[in-house]
Amino acid sequence: MAIVNIYLNFKGNCETAFNYYKSVFGGEFTYMGKFKEMPPQEGMPPMSKEMGEQIMHVSLPISKETSLMGSDVGDEYVSQHKQGNNFSISVSAASKEEADKVFNGLSSGGTVIMPLSQTFWSEYFGMCTDKFGINWMVGYDKNPM
Repeated sequence: MAIVNIYLNFKGNCETAFNYYKSVFGGEFTYMGKFKEMPPQEGMPPMSKEMGEQIMHVSLPISKETSLMGSDVGDEYVSQHKQGNNFSISVSAASKEEADKVFNGLSSGGTVIMPLSQTFWSEYFGMCTDKFGINWMVGYDKNPM
């Protein structure tokens, strides 16, 4: 069965926001990485020094089943950021087949932002916006972080 979490996007203040959420919910980050730690991406121009210092991904467990996740956005990475559309629902599928089923269902009639494929951070990952305008991230990892 899939696990569903909320993924928040920020315009440069993700680390500050997540330190605040940590003070509210408690616990420890399971991961916090900056954009400068990413391997170079083919076809992408070099990122600004400022963008390199921003948060690429952070995860804060809220309970045994859920985590609050997030990142900063900017430059060419997510140029459509606006308050109100700055979140995605993240689905961690239990199998590659489940990821395909969920992703194909959600993207039907919507827009595929990033097709399901292997990435440097995930065994199988994709992003889409459904026909109702909701942003989704779907992934599968045999051994999740």
